[in-house]
Amino acid sequence: MTKTLDLMDIQGNITRAYGRFGLGFARYLFLRIHDGIKGMSFVGAVTEKVTTAARWIGVEDGPNAIEKPKVATNIAFTYQGMKALQVPRASLIGFPMEFVMGMKNRQDILGDEGASAPEHWDPLWQDVPVHILITIDGVAPDFIEERYEWLLGLIRQSEGGIELLTGHRGANGADDLPYQDAHILFDENGNPTPKEHFGYTDGISDPVFEGVPDVPGRVLGRGKPTREGGWAPLATGEFILGHVDEAMEYPPAPNPVLFSRNGSFMIYRKLHENVGTFNAYLDEQSEHFPGSKELLAAKFVGRWRDNGAPLIHAPDEESKKAWDARYATASPEEKDKMLSDFDYTNDPNGSRCPFSSHLRRINPRSALEFTKGAFETPGALSDRRRILRRGLPYGQTSNPARDDGEHGIIIMMVNADIGRQFEFVQQQWINYGNDFKAGSDKEILLGNHDKENPGKAVIQVDPDSDRAPFFLKNLPRFVETRGGDYFFIPSLTALRMIAKGIVDPT
Repeated sequence: MTKTLDLMDIQGNITRAYGRFGLGFARYLFLRIHDGIKGMSFVGAVTEKVTTAARWIGVEDGPNAIEKPKVATNIAFTYQGMKALQVPRASLIGFPMEFVMGMKNRQDILGDEGASAPEHWDPLWQDVPVHILITIDGVAPDFIEERYEWLLGLIRQSEGGIELLTGHRGANGADDLPYQDAHILFDENGNPTPKEHFGYTDGISDPVFEGVPDVPGRVLGRGKPTREGGWAPLATGEFILGHVDEAMEYPPAPNPVLFSRNGSFMIYRKLHENVGTFNAYLDEQSEHFPGSKELLAAKFVGRWRDNGAPLIHAPDEESKKAWDARYATASPEEKDKMLSDFDYTNDPNGSRCPFSSHLRRINPRSALEFTKGAFETPGALSDRRRILRRGLPYGQTSNPARDDGEHGIIIMMVNADIGRQFEFVQQQWINYGNDFKAGSDKEILLGNHDKENPGKAVIQVDPDSDRAPFFLKNLPRFVETRGGDYFFIPSLTALRMIAKGIVDPT
């Protein structure tokens, strides 16, 4: 039986990555509550503009579809924000420990050390606790600005009850900006692209779960692998509270049920990309690699940079040419299938897609079932670690030979259990490799490689060939954390309860 969700009660950024639907510009605001009563009133006013997960005409078929908005607005809260809004203690104690502690206090688990340590984050995150995150996504900057001005008006009406926090870093050395802007990247002709600053095509295989619209068309490679060789949507409870997860349990959530149901948790991270270091290392290593520079770049991630072709289907230059020829004439549906419908069943040795590549570490699919048939489902060890990815690149890379500047990715990850999903992936799969038979080797792109203990990784080859593996040595840190925290995304019902002060855990 098909699961039905109350899409009008779920915030839209849980079910939809706005940038993929034409809302390619964003602005992220962080606020502090000084007066709980005024804070409730502010939340009530913002709730009237909150974008839900309702279907959009022309995007998903089905009942109750609405016109696609020109601008989307969503709101989330830290644990301290929930306290400031006078949510009862009996409800607060139901929040998971990770959320209560906040990201900064989880730095040892996350590997936020060295250049990524909190003392190096944007000034916003240094002293004053953040209470509220408001995200604005729009089809053009004008729509972002209009909604931003509306929010400023609400803040002024609070008469000091709500403060918009400054302290975001920007271009030309600015460090006191009142918001974080983000946007899709454009090519030299001004055309929008799906790229990030390292040049990779991004955002291809976001998870699909039960209850979201248009599952049949998107589940291939994005759901969970089945024993029959197909794909099924993941359980709703992996991403939304109040619903059954892959263990046939309800994820831990605070009471009352109406307060937590249809909500979720968001991990906000500002990640600076060391573009100069990346380009220099790729150039240096490609001089010795037995293949092209672009093939080596593909080995770092698991996809080719130009169009996202997966290494599983295009493991070398020759097969890539054949793949490109098929892709050029394929229908949109077939293109999507070519990009996403694969697992690692036929690559147990990592000779196509290395064990330390970004793609294989973040979503192992069935790759952790080293003994076929060991588990009830091929993805038993990875289905409970999936994460929805939201956000956009920020800044511009003015000089590809330098690391300085203000450019990277704002990544906002949504899951029902911060510890079991995001933190596990960050600690065990990105910064440790034992589950992938890679010892302590870290994921190539996101690993917190240390100058004092340089990282390494192996580019595997077919063991039956006469070629030797290629060893990446002295891996530098390509990505640095510049700030972030854990947020609770309430349902529309919960937002109204918060605004009226009627959260009753009894």
